[in-house]
Amino acid sequence: MYVVATAGHVDHGKSTLVRALTGMEPDRLEEERRRGLTIELGYAWTTLPSGRRLAFVDVPGHERFLSTMLAGVGPVPAVLFVVAADEGWMPQSEEHLVALEALGVRHCLLAVTRADLADPAPALEQARARLASAGLGDARSDAAGSGVRPDAGGVGGGGGRGAVEAVVVSGRTGQGLDELREALDRLVAALPAPDPEAPVRLWIDRAFSVTGSGTVVTGTLPEGGISVGDELALDGEPVRVRALESLKEPLSSVTGVARVAVNLRGHGLPERGRTLATPGRWTWTDLVDVRTSPVGPERGVVSAGGEEWRLPRLLTAHIGSAAVTCEVRTLGGRIVRLRLARPLPLHLGDVLLLRDPGRDRAEVRVLAGASVLDVRPPALGRRGAARAHAALLESAAPDAASALRIHRLLRAADLTAMIGTPGPYSADSTVCGDWYADPEYWAELGERLAATARRYAVEHPLEPGMPIEAARHVLGLPDRQLVAALVRSPFTLAEGRIVTRPAGLPEPVARAVERLRAELSAHPFQAPEAGRLAELGLGSRELAAAVRGGRLLRVTEGIVLLPGADVRAAELLRRLPQPFTVSQARRALDTSRRVAVPLLEHLDRSGLTQRVDDVHRRCL
Repeated sequence: MYVVATAGHVDHGKSTLVRALTGMEPDRLEEERRRGLTIELGYAWTTLPSGRRLAFVDVPGHERFLSTMLAGVGPVPAVLFVVAADEGWMPQSEEHLVALEALGVRHCLLAVTRADLADPAPALEQARARLASAGLGDARSDAAGSGVRPDAGGVGGGGGRGAVEAVVVSGRTGQGLDELREALDRLVAALPAPDPEAPVRLWIDRAFSVTGSGTVVTGTLPEGGISVGDELALDGEPVRVRALESLKEPLSSVTGVARVAVNLRGHGLPERGRTLATPGRWTWTDLVDVRTSPVGPERGVVSAGGEEWRLPRLLTAHIGSAAVTCEVRTLGGRIVRLRLARPLPLHLGDVLLLRDPGRDRAEVRVLAGASVLDVRPPALGRRGAARAHAALLESAAPDAASALRIHRLLRAADLTAMIGTPGPYSADSTVCGDWYADPEYWAELGERLAATARRYAVEHPLEPGMPIEAARHVLGLPDRQLVAALVRSPFTLAEGRIVTRPAGLPEPVARAVERLRAELSAHPFQAPEAGRLAELGLGSRELAAAVRGGRLLRVTEGIVLLPGADVRAAELLRRLPQPFTVSQARRALDTSRRVAVPLLEHLDRSGLTQRVDDVHRRCL
């Protein structure tokens, strides 16, 4: 299926043309039919000469219903632009065209209607010129359908996508309708193929209750697929798809592009502008940084005034069928930050339309398109941060590389929700686990870690290395495993520390330990008391370093012996009658009770001795 929206001034024959093409009544409301203009969105469909099925979203042309028009145009890839021959280009023609420009719609077909009431040539020429100036290209007429031969050549538009075709028709007499059907066939054949695997984002444009079925929502599905039984998120809350329908036909599944009605299980009636989306594949955010592209009259202001152009502080942001009030903060140049009145599911690269509802109705109120550059913007507290961030965003693109350049470190789930495409991503950005990093930032972190670890070694000479948690804090990293992944030779990890040098002791400490070892060599179990250790210059930190380096054996706090003293003690105790008492052990080891008791407890823990009762032990 293909979907095309109508656009153009009120009462220029959009609904009449859709009715003539489809045989269906797009105006659903009694008031619409009574007044002869579209107030709500209307829907109708037909089969083109090629056999392709085409659905129309018929939008209102009156300026009072511009937001409804945007709800219809927003999710669709192509537009049938309608201009009446007897009235020509009108205010809402301009407003709709500027909206299309801001939304980036480039697939367009021009229909000049009411050819039976006036010469279509002036309206055709005027519409062609406006479409070309808006970047939609040279709207060339189909000579067979119009009877008007346009000038040869023209201005290319739409970023090189080709010229816009034009057909002159009359919905009343049927003139040009066959040519219009053929032109619509060519239009939809040129549309890019939607991705059936893309995440779903269905902007709701209608919602109602059906007796016996419950809540039903409708919208245009641009890409991706929905199946009965799927779990989707309705404004972030899980819902289950109970049934599907497209063009009045029940279906078990549907893929974009399509007009679709979704019956939801267990949910109240949502408003227009709410969203059904694939869970985990979108970033729900109320704060975005965007690059603005002025359109219509505003484009001329920017051309004349350059960087001095400023948006009003309060605007309405449109995307899909959503219309959300937003506060505007200029960061630098055309980079602005929008604070939305409610969260929306967005990707990098999405385009918002910015409209000033406070402007006089005689003016064009669509001001700019806004391409989303960041869906998780950082706080900008320090002086100059806003302009620096704007400079970083100037070259941003809607891809993983740009997201990492902006955020530096991201988990896979967050990156997927930003760009919509699941990993794996670039191999040089994969760092550890589910973490991705900007390659330049990751290299910088490695250099910072090395410098930090070396500095720590100088400042803490008695410690074997820098604790991973301390390094994580200094580098400002969110996860310890990131620190571990940064460790490179000649550094190693040992017992939760980054070891930065071979095992060894500072020279003063090494000399003190050697003096202590000499004293213990003569009396291996006569551990010196705290006063003697202090005289030697061995405090708790120095002793700990010597123990870690294997130069001393810690029996308990404040009691140290030579390495292997525990094994030697066990050998001597085996010569005693078994079992033996603490007093017998003390005499055999030629030591004090202060040392004997903790030494025996150490031997118990080491499995060299075993308590028999409260008084006796034996060797194992």
